[in-house]
Amino acid sequence: MDNQNRVHRQGVMRLATAKDEILAQQHRSVRDNPAYSFLVMLSQVITRLGSLNSVTPDLLEKLVIRDIAYLREFYNRVNQQGNAHIPALCPHCNNEFAVELELVGES
Repeated sequence: MDNQNRVHRQGVMRLATAKDEILAQQHRSVRDNPAYSFLVMLSQVITRLGSLNSVTPDLLEKLVIRDIAYLREFYNRVNQQGNAHIPALCPHCNNEFAVELELVGES
């Protein structure tokens, strides 16, 4: 949910680069709180979230823990494991299932 209370359910995340890691470590908020680095990293690699073309660490701070956990899992699977399947939960019937993620640049 963004600052105008709009819910965003789709987005685009690109693969992380070494430069993303370096920039995240240099961010002023990370120097004060190293745990903040993941939010900075996510804000760099999420290129679109719903109608938003810009995602900031401040926006990500306001997400519920379940959404941050989902984004962390997505990030880790794509960037570290190369696995494009992620567990999902239907918000209507609570059934669990696996979703194959379409990686940007693939067709």
